[in-house]
Amino acid sequence: MTVTRNPRNSFGRPLPLDSVRQCRPGRLRAVDLSPHALARGHAAPLAHASGCHHGIDFGTSTKSTARLRSVYRGWRGGLGLALLVSTLLFGQFAGTVVAAPQTDTPSENVSDAPATGIPGDSNGLTIKLIPDQKAFLGSPATLIDLSKIFAETEIGDEPFEIEVLRSKKDVAEAVVDGHRLQLNWQRKTAKKREVLLRATSASGKTVDTKFYVELWEPDYWKLILTVLGGLGLFLLGMKNLSEGLQAIAGNGLRRMISIVTDNRLMATGVGVLVTMLVQSSSITTVMVVGFVNSGFMTLTQAVGVIMGANIGTTITGWILVLKIGKYGLPLAGAAAFFYLFSKRDRLRYCALAVMGLGLVFLGLELMKDGFAIVKELPEFEAWFKAFDAGTYLGVLKCALVGCVLTFIVQSSSATLGITIGLAQIGVIDFDTAAALVLGENIGTTITAWLASFGSNTNAKRAAYFHIVFNVLGVAWITAVFHFYLMLVRYVVAGDTNADMTLGVISSAEITAAIAMAHTGFNVTNTIVFLPLAGYIATALKRVIPDRRRPSDEEEHLTNLDIRMLESPVVAVEQSRVEVLRMVNACKQMMAWLKELHETDGPGKQLRKQILDMEEELDVMQNEIVTFMSNLLVGNVPHDVVAESRRQLRLVDEYESISDCIATVVKAHRHLERHELRLPDAQQQELMELHTMVSDYLSLVSNYYEQLGHAGGAVEALPHGESITKHAKSLYKGVISKPPEEQLEVRSLVSYNRMVAAYRRVRDHLVNIAEALAGEK
Repeated sequence: MTVTRNPRNSFGRPLPLDSVRQCRPGRLRAVDLSPHALARGHAAPLAHASGCHHGIDFGTSTKSTARLRSVYRGWRGGLGLALLVSTLLFGQFAGTVVAAPQTDTPSENVSDAPATGIPGDSNGLTIKLIPDQKAFLGSPATLIDLSKIFAETEIGDEPFEIEVLRSKKDVAEAVVDGHRLQLNWQRKTAKKREVLLRATSASGKTVDTKFYVELWEPDYWKLILTVLGGLGLFLLGMKNLSEGLQAIAGNGLRRMISIVTDNRLMATGVGVLVTMLVQSSSITTVMVVGFVNSGFMTLTQAVGVIMGANIGTTITGWILVLKIGKYGLPLAGAAAFFYLFSKRDRLRYCALAVMGLGLVFLGLELMKDGFAIVKELPEFEAWFKAFDAGTYLGVLKCALVGCVLTFIVQSSSATLGITIGLAQIGVIDFDTAAALVLGENIGTTITAWLASFGSNTNAKRAAYFHIVFNVLGVAWITAVFHFYLMLVRYVVAGDTNADMTLGVISSAEITAAIAMAHTGFNVTNTIVFLPLAGYIATALKRVIPDRRRPSDEEEHLTNLDIRMLESPVVAVEQSRVEVLRMVNACKQMMAWLKELHETDGPGKQLRKQILDMEEELDVMQNEIVTFMSNLLVGNVPHDVVAESRRQLRLVDEYESISDCIATVVKAHRHLERHELRLPDAQQQELMELHTMVSDYLSLVSNYYEQLGHAGGAVEALPHGESITKHAKSLYKGVISKPPEEQLEVRSLVSYNRMVAAYRRVRDHLVNIAEALAGEK
């Protein structure tokens, strides 16, 4: 008995075509239901086929086998025949014909037997010949030439006719015109629909093929929000990575900044290392502008650090080369637990750096998912193809786009992430990505330029050097752009003409090539301009001359930029420079005060200078306190917190010292207004006390100026006792004088006020020494 090849369900309807499973050559197409076969627990084969036919395969169905075994037991009990019939009927109605999924079986497996004429039934299989079709809302009709498609099947060159067996019109209407299929897309979206076609040759050969059609509407809000969310996570990850690395580096970063010398090569190395730690060339250049503005760094030193910063920022591209990708989320999640629950600072900030790394890759993956829509939109694809780096003009256009994008985002690392995300999904090619990266090098200079507003002349020169250095570098590299990319291809792929198209190479290799193009440009540009940096700095001095009047320079504390708060270790070093300015101001006030004591004239100009300096120190104190307060609000390592608190205390003490010096000046002015003058003996005593206090000021302050030797300030504490004893002896000496040698009342009051002010200076210096030594 041969079972039909067209099974039906319990309602008598034919089973769908895709429910028929492919039978491999040699599988059963008919079964033997004799008692002897049933006794063996399965159906015996009656015939084999070299082609592929459909039959009931009881050997592959557990339920069918169990039912047949029960039949055999019933047969032996006398009810075999009835049970056999019921089993056959039950097996057919239950669908023991096993379903056949869609297959990509080659066309040679199609049978030559004639078709039965029932939809979904053919001598061959339903094979995959036409790829699935997807179009967005409003797309024109899609035309598919079927002659070549079916010519590769068993139909070959025979004439054939095509009919549509199954197609729903809610997505696309399938219309056959000869050997051409036209898909008329509808005006509303729906689920994915199946289209089933049958080709019948003149000799009766049939081939069924099916594919799916889908109509979709671009979700622009999803695109925008996904890209923005990914960019936000990317930037947050870079911030956490930077904070973690800075906290791990600790005082090492501050020491690197402090060892910058006039040797441009060493300064370049410092710029590379600092930027690798802070993960932002913008932060480094803003820091350099601030250092130059405060006088902590010369223009020559700043030039080297700026060139090094351009090399250091390329580390971001190499971080993205790591094959972490989809593991970014679990990496960030696991690191978050260590960061939140660990009690050891070093472990917490290591976890913070790892968490930042995970967020960087998570953000990159999200941006790639968002940009995936762009590749399927002809408008966007055409817009991106307009920026083709195949010509010199195209290279300049791409560089301009990268420059403007970095202007807007204010982060070259973020625009580099966007560029790599677009390249990894094939929206832009490697040449275009490399040209965009060149423009990003120009765009990142805006940060230092904005930071130079309100700064002194040298700080402006440092900012303009950053601009000139990058613009000239991009100018010469674009002139040899294609030769340069040949070199990059050789380094990455070992062939100057290597195909860098996505699909030919992996996305990771494309990322590595972009990172190599970025690094190679900045390293080469630095090598080219390192010998010329001095000449460029000299030219900038001529273009931006010194201001004629010193009063035009801003003397107040204006170089602390709030953007430095992104790097707490650098920020606390910058504020330290401002504390040192206060130290130098106090020393200058003591020098002017000495001149005031020694002069025989009125000394009006000296008094004005000292009192103006005291007011300036008041402003400096307020600005430093505000800056440090903002710094301590954020997520700051404990050592930075300790240093910040110490600086706040030092600022207060030095400002108090300036007040005491102003008190001495006011006492001197009081004597002059009443046309009084202290006797020479008292003048000499005040000069001795002034010298002792001035030396003590230099001794204590030197411990703070020498980074790493602050703990030695404890050795200065005994020197303060000698000042106290000397001041007390002066009090007693002036009071115990004979009546005929007693000072006039106004002179005595002014003298005592001066001695008391010097003694208070000593007290504040003792407080500073204790703060540096960590005793209080």
